[in-house]
Amino acid sequence: MQIPANHPPIMPPKVGVLLVNLGTPDAPTPSAVKRYLKQFLSDRRVVEIPPLIWQPILQGIILNTRPKKSAHAYQKVWTDKGSPLAFFTAAQAEDLAKRMGTTTDVRYAMRYGNPSIDTQLKAMKAEGCERILIAPLYPQYSGATTATVMDEAYRTLAGMRWQMALRSLPPYHDDPSYIEALKISLEASLAKLDFEPDVILTSFHGMPQRTLDLGDPYHCHCRKTARLLSEAMAKTLNGRPLEVSFQSRFGRAKWLDPATDATFIRLAQEGKKKLAIFAPGFSVDCLETLEELAIQGEEQFTEAGGTHFAYLPCLNADAPGMDMLEKLIRREISGWV
Repeated sequence: MQIPANHPPIMPPKVGVLLVNLGTPDAPTPSAVKRYLKQFLSDRRVVEIPPLIWQPILQGIILNTRPKKSAHAYQKVWTDKGSPLAFFTAAQAEDLAKRMGTTTDVRYAMRYGNPSIDTQLKAMKAEGCERILIAPLYPQYSGATTATVMDEAYRTLAGMRWQMALRSLPPYHDDPSYIEALKISLEASLAKLDFEPDVILTSFHGMPQRTLDLGDPYHCHCRKTARLLSEAMAKTLNGRPLEVSFQSRFGRAKWLDPATDATFIRLAQEGKKKLAIFAPGFSVDCLETLEELAIQGEEQFTEAGGTHFAYLPCLNADAPGMDMLEKLIRREISGWV
């Protein structure tokens, strides 16, 4: 049978891997931040308030006040490579592509901002990817993170006549390779400090308490990650606590406790003056780690009486994290390649 002249080109079949992170503004400016926040805060997985109530608040107050403040925060961490979250995620995709070889098309996308999930999936399909693994870079599952990534992927498929087959990377909060990667990274960072922390604090991104009450497993996943890591690092910790807190509260609703900023104050008042903090729920460093924790956190802790403070970096595209990511990806595409 002869293919019609106007038939779309048929490419050799490939397997694709799409790494997906949260997203970032295109620039550290109020206008770019406003576009980003509008998309992010309009997602009903993120803000579960009915739109008739929420949209007037978002459009009338938040998008007219918050972009300028957030842009100032982004300016503190922006680099000549752009947003840290963007270039670290791009570096992960580049490194993974080298590891996977020519049989696998590895790309990255942002749930909010650019490059979009829709654009990347369509480009991968055009290049012949008939089977694609969507890999949300969230170790701990939440409806507001992992689920909304998959929602967006399925929206793209809904508009396709010839769909590709999809798989998704499950949450890996308790995977031994993830715990081992965190352990290696943290122990290396701790060894570089010029002081001995009294306590090590794990700070996860916060979620409204309502999400836990409705059955979201995020809180449990965070707690399990911290427990497994504490057990794996027992020798290094040597009796010191590995405490858990939740950052980035927003609005008046009750959020998961304890809050990171309140924990800074409590620890200093308890006489624990030397603190090391890290954020195992973030796959790469970003505004919430580099500005909220590393900059604001140090100010809050020292104002409360702390004397020594260190922020320990995320896995980023360093070897421990990339070894872990490669192992997870190869496991999930087994049978395809």
